[in-house]
Amino acid sequence: MLLLNCPWCGPRDETEYHYGGQAHVPYPATPDALTDQEWAEYLFYRDNPKGPFAERWMHSTGCRRWFNVLRDTASHQVLAVYRPDETRPAPHHVQGPGENR
Repeated sequence: MLLLNCPWCGPRDETEYHYGGQAHVPYPATPDALTDQEWAEYLFYRDNPKGPFAERWMHSTGCRRWFNVLRDTASHQVLAVYRPDETRPAPHHVQGPGENR
């Protein structure tokens, strides 16, 4: 079980959140101009690294806000939590239990 630290509500159990996939995937600048193949790549093709990975999560039973989590996919260790308006932190920082970011 993961303990995620919502930037607005504080630490909560993973069951209070909804996973939203890979973070930092920009919406296409000209969606009308995309081919079917380009739409498929935008919608379905995502990175699958072993190690630090930026993910989107929503606090579905709390504030209902989206935020980003930098998590190690091999160990499931949460490395950082940050709001969407913040820049992605370096992956070497390990989040403590009572730490917001």
